[in-house]
Amino acid sequence: MHNNADKCFYFAYGSNMSFQRIGARISPIQRVGVAQLLGFALKFHKVGRDGSAKGNAWCTGEEADSLWGVLYQLEHSQLEELDKIEGKGQGYDRRTVAVYQGPERVETQIYVATHIDDSLRPFDWYLHHVLSGARQNNLPVEHQNLIVQTTSIEDPDRDRYHREVSIYDNL
Repeated sequence: MHNNADKCFYFAYGSNMSFQRIGARISPIQRVGVAQLLGFALKFHKVGRDGSAKGNAWCTGEEADSLWGVLYQLEHSQLEELDKIEGKGQGYDRRTVAVYQGPERVETQIYVATHIDDSLRPFDWYLHHVLSGARQNNLPVEHQNLIVQTTSIEDPDRDRYHREVSIYDNL
């Protein structure tokens, strides 16, 4: 699988796995399918701008570890827009990695946290986005269970909570 000159691949492992979430941020999107990043694990310890934890592709270096997610093909302009949304250079760095879609190796872009704090917990609505995306894409049950078992905290800004989960209202 190859990019054409105007497009690139993006591997989402957190809230952007949700069709509604990424569609509300950059649209239209082209989902390629489920993929895995070997030697990485999903951690909720990235310091978010709102003070809560966000997802991070944590490099464990262990061959047995794998981070499941969704591979999208984006226009370069969409990736630049996502850089702004994700806070490239201000909490996340964008890197090129190789993910596997079955036996096929695909070079793709991911965001990796630059500021982490293991004491933080994700807000309830953020974890809802991540779990929704994992379920929508039929990620392995073991990976979904890791997300379900993650402790979240209630966002004290209930208006933000309602705004975030309202993208699922028309399902």
